Amino acid sequence: MHELLIIGLRTVFLYVFLLVTLRIMGKREVGELGVIDIVVFIIMAEVAAMIVESPDKPIIKGVLPILLLLIIQYISSMISLKSKKFRDLVDGDPSLIIRHGVIQEEEMRKQRYNLDDLFQQLRENQVGSIHNVTFAYLESSGNLSVFTKDGDLPIVGIVLDGEIQPEHLELIGKTEEWLLRELHARNITDLSRIFYCSYEQGQIRVQLKRD
Repeated sequence: MHELLIIGLRTVFLYVFLLVTLRIMGKREVGELGVIDIVVFIIMAEVAAMIVESPDKPIIKGVLPILLLLIIQYISSMISLKSKKFRDLVDGDPSLIIRHGVIQEEEMRKQRYNLDDLFQQLRENQVGSIHNVTFAYLESSGNLSVFTKDGDLPIVGIVLDGEIQPEHLELIGKTEEWLLRELHARNITDLSRIFYCSYEQGQIRVQLKRD
């Protein structure tokens, strides 16, 4: 009876403790979790289960690893905010699966993404014809973002956190020289001042970093 009481109290404590910890980590939908987030949550669940199932072990042995995981996740989130390269390393870039009605077969093989998955997600996006798709991106979350000829074109980030994205410039058929001319025309010569620069509806949009 005493052991059951300890297990019950530990379960309630860990429930509240994990709830507070996850709130500190930030609000993100399950489908938007990054690789680090998923790893952290899995380890947290294992640690919590171990402590609940082992009432003879001090609860600090479960609390301490969870706090360390919280610190790791927080630090990685801060690095992700500052570094596009780190975000790409951890979460990866979206993959272009359809371009102007043509399925990118090589990219599908690279992502181990089959036609059944593609057609299912196109149906979920209420798309009836591949030839009506301008661009379709497989996001790092596994979701498929679809843009049709009847709708808006996707926002393409060509400068993120002060760094030019050459693959995005290639996607819109532009060069780095063209981008620098466009920025110079707006009296922007220092790329490090740019928070983001995107290509929307045939023109660039720029937001500078706050001082």
